[in-house]
Amino acid sequence: MSVPNIQISSLTRIQRRRTLPVPGQVLVRQGQPVEVKTAIAEAVLEPKHILLDIANSLGISKHKADDLIQRTSGERINKGDLIAGPVGVLQRVVRAPQNGEIVMVGEGQVLIEVKQPAQQIYAGMPGTVVNLIPDRGAVVETIGAVVQGFWGNRHSAYGLIQSKVTSPDDVLSPDQLDMSQRGAILLGGHCDDPQVFQKATEIPLRGLILTSMASSLLPLARKKSFPILVLEGFGRRSLNIMSYNVLTTNKEREVAVNAEPFNPSEGTRPEVVIPLKADEDRLGESPIGEDIAPGKKVRVIRAPHAGRIATVERIFQEPVELPSGIHADVALVSFEKDQQATVPIANMEVIL
Repeated sequence: MSVPNIQISSLTRIQRRRTLPVPGQVLVRQGQPVEVKTAIAEAVLEPKHILLDIANSLGISKHKADDLIQRTSGERINKGDLIAGPVGVLQRVVRAPQNGEIVMVGEGQVLIEVKQPAQQIYAGMPGTVVNLIPDRGAVVETIGAVVQGFWGNRHSAYGLIQSKVTSPDDVLSPDQLDMSQRGAILLGGHCDDPQVFQKATEIPLRGLILTSMASSLLPLARKKSFPILVLEGFGRRSLNIMSYNVLTTNKEREVAVNAEPFNPSEGTRPEVVIPLKADEDRLGESPIGEDIAPGKKVRVIRAPHAGRIATVERIFQEPVELPSGIHADVALVSFEKDQQATVPIANMEVIL
């Protein structure tokens, strides 16, 4: 039975596809070593066009507007340059909203062409290009530890990880942040105080990894220019023991934080990658998606066992009626200390 997968490992072969959303040019070669900010591919986007209605903006006729337009076709302009006017007692004018080139003038209108910067995608982690994807990008591989999470604010960074986590239930408070963390990626517990983000900006931190976060902080987290990655979810949650062990045993190492949004259809999740040196010949292939089955390690994602790691013992063949009255597919799982529970399969993720 298919369920979402999550990757949590202390040492594995990690492969990630880095692709453009539109066709472009691949900039790397197979076998090439890459760093976090190595450009993998780029695409030159179609220019956009801005139509300025001069007559309407100045409240005059099209004929009079044509007489007040100060620019001609083919002319390069910068943002703020005078396009038309002045007119009236208030000396109203129209200025260029962006840098660009005038491509048409007439009928009381001006059409501006604005060239778009090339869109690039980056490796996102140190590694090696192991496969090329024509016109789109490449597959980058590294060896190391990986912990995937729940939510990210779309930014990425690479730097030294410092930890303020001493137990899976910790809370991160503003007084735990100080200038000794300048330029670091900080691992913290649950966050429900907006002052944490303010202090992180002032230091500044290079990134922030949180066990969980109050949902009220989402608008603020989205606005920050550094990556914020939430591992377990929104509301007060404990860090699962596997992620806790991987992250706390690798503090003071260089890590890559990619706080991309969770996209089940593409199989991408926000994640922390910790490059490590290891004997590559002793590692297997990069793990791929797996279905739930007896013996698999899973992470429970909803109460009353949210965040706990378990092993699947048995999958029930028929749907079971839950206390809520809903019939659902369930599995019998074992937690630590031989504790067992029946958990809806929809409430689990398979750990790779």
